[in-house]
Amino acid sequence: MIELAAAFAVAGAASNAVGTAFQRKAASASSRGGLRLLAELVRRPFWVIGMCGVVCAALFQSLALVNGPLALVQPLFILELPFALLVAAPLMHRRLPRSGWWGVGGCVVGLAVLLVAAAPHGATAYAPLTRWIPALCLCLGGMAAAVLLAGRGHSPARRAALFAAASAAGNALTAALLKSAAGTFADHGFAAFLRSWQTYGFALTGAAAVILLENALQAGPLAAAQPALTIGDAVISLTLGMTLFGERIRMGWWLVPEACGAVLIVVGVVVLSRAVQHITVAPVAAGQRRTAA
Repeated sequence: MIELAAAFAVAGAASNAVGTAFQRKAASASSRGGLRLLAELVRRPFWVIGMCGVVCAALFQSLALVNGPLALVQPLFILELPFALLVAAPLMHRRLPRSGWWGVGGCVVGLAVLLVAAAPHGATAYAPLTRWIPALCLCLGGMAAAVLLAGRGHSPARRAALFAAASAAGNALTAALLKSAAGTFADHGFAAFLRSWQTYGFALTGAAAVILLENALQAGPLAAAQPALTIGDAVISLTLGMTLFGERIRMGWWLVPEACGAVLIVVGVVVLSRAVQHITVAPVAAGQRRTAA
């Protein structure tokens, strides 16, 4: 079941990356905003493909959370960042600098070392309300505090990092609520799923996380937002998995390779975030230039 959960999580990360890349491709060809932008995008094939990717990602994430621990599934979504760059670069006719490939390697190797060493286990989809209340208070309170601290008057990098940290907490809480709701659906059916408060909880927190992410990307550089978003989601998800669902990781000397893997991930994410700002236009073949002319 662990292997199945990992496979679904990787598929979810890849699907979300494809969805994001195709949606950005569609949006980049329009100068409109608001509802007029949405009305235009729904008629674009690239946008439809992107939405299919997002829907598939949600389905894969649900299947992964039903079959495996939160502490395994959410860290694997770190792969969404390198996947997105690998898909978006050729799609947008851009070329990733060499440092970006080192960042991709750091993320992948670091994640593999961390998860193999930690070996998250003990998955359950249910947690008592006595555990949910402090988890909700801490996550929602942390999100509110980060938003307040990100008020105008601070540097763009700080505001971007704080909004991204709030979005990371929202993503982690959404995954925890989704895990519980998906478990209810798997064990008791659709009617019980609709009666579960976690179902409406993950819808609300998920929407809030998306809005906070948009604010983070608008407030400052990606190099400040992405590390807080990626690392924050993984760390908070690991904490929620252990405190809510009783998940466990290996301790003792295993902490050494776990720490090494975590450092590699952090370095890889930082390198990738900076490499994005130096993406260049890919050269166009002579045949393509003649066709375009």
